[in-house]
Amino acid sequence: MLKTLFLHHPAKVGESYTEHLVFAFGFGLRLVRAGLAAMVHGVVPALHETTASSEILAMAEDIQVRRARMAGNVEARV
Repeated sequence: MLKTLFLHHPAKVGESYTEHLVFAFGFGLRLVRAGLAAMVHGVVPALHETTASSEILAMAEDIQVRRARMAGNVEARV
């Protein structure tokens, strides 16, 4: 049961538990920062005009590169 909860998915994507934890936390922090920027922008539209959208696009690209690497695609961008 514990192996399934903590180790199955990281192994499935070619990572250790710690590697997956670090990636997931970093990704979560980026989402929080983008969300906060979007909320500030909602209150004061002149602030953070493109912060949230730029971060979301960068995150989407990072995920595509990561998935290509996991699939063994040699053309994955670094």
